[in-house]
Amino acid sequence: MDPTHAPRGCGASVSPIHYNLCDLDAVWGVVVEAVATAGMVTSFVLLVILIASLPFVTNKWRKSMVALQATFLVFALGLFGLAFAFVVKRDFTTCAARRFLFGVLFAGCLACLAMHGLGLTLLGRGSKGPRGWTLCLGALALWLVEVIINTEWLIITVVRTPVVATAAPDPSCVTNQDFVMALIYVKVLLLATLLLAVLSLTRKRRPRRRDGIFILATGVFTAAIWAAWIAMYVHGNQATENDSKWDDPTLAIALVCNAWVFLVLYVIPEICLLTEEDRDQEEPDDADHVYPESLVYDNILVDQNLAPQNMYMENKAFSVEEPSAERKPVSPYNGQLRSSVYQPTELALITKGLPHVSVF
Repeated sequence: MDPTHAPRGCGASVSPIHYNLCDLDAVWGVVVEAVATAGMVTSFVLLVILIASLPFVTNKWRKSMVALQATFLVFALGLFGLAFAFVVKRDFTTCAARRFLFGVLFAGCLACLAMHGLGLTLLGRGSKGPRGWTLCLGALALWLVEVIINTEWLIITVVRTPVVATAAPDPSCVTNQDFVMALIYVKVLLLATLLLAVLSLTRKRRPRRRDGIFILATGVFTAAIWAAWIAMYVHGNQATENDSKWDDPTLAIALVCNAWVFLVLYVIPEICLLTEEDRDQEEPDDADHVYPESLVYDNILVDQNLAPQNMYMENKAFSVEEPSAERKPVSPYNGQLRSSVYQPTELALITKGLPHVSVF
């Protein structure tokens, strides 16, 4: 495009590299820019709501997932921001950002989803499940693998000998097939997310299964979007008279759509259920192992030979038997056994005012 003639919608002071952001003839750039901006604002608002809801969360499991979900939102926010790098025309900086951040940001989101699915799977096996900080460390480890891979790949593609000896190294001098092949690790994370989400559906408790459904739906839509953009990026655009002008729009649209899928199918439902109480969180999964307290106590008494010999107690109020000799009270005066008939003592007679009868 001639830099002296700005397209319709762009001012004369706008750099030619930014024409796609304002060119009304290239509608895709304006639409992607608007949708990406709305996504960035939505992601930031959801992040604030997530952190602000933390004091009101009573469910221990969901409270431990807040850090992982906040990290997921940060990566989703980065995906919306990366869309602008595909709208802007190519130069050294934008191409380097595209090649490096595309896989890194997607790997961060998928690592968080995979660790959430792993936590649900382990929680459904009768254990209390891993703690939130361990899942965050696991997601960090998975993400760092992609960071290392993309760093090495970017260095190799930049420092390799260019086609023209006098030309400077350009990270945009990479074929579409090479770019797709560099994202193999991200595809592995996506596959792991789908498998863990399916395994988490074996959870008996309904709240945990809902989390698994959210992760599975997010993974399925992500896989569909990736299959579509890879087909267009590798074969579809080149099949149209070998025209690659739609390569950047394809990647930008895929970024924005996938980021919105992350928000709508995973983040928003999880935030809506954040303050929900899980009444069964302290109960074991298998109801067959729950016994009544009284039955457990009786079994302990039988095992320890502490059960009473006679389970039927005798009503002493209707007993007409004479007390046995062993239980008859002993008189404190003469040491003889006292009968069951009441015999007043001398002190009792004096208290009642009766004449004292001497026994001598």
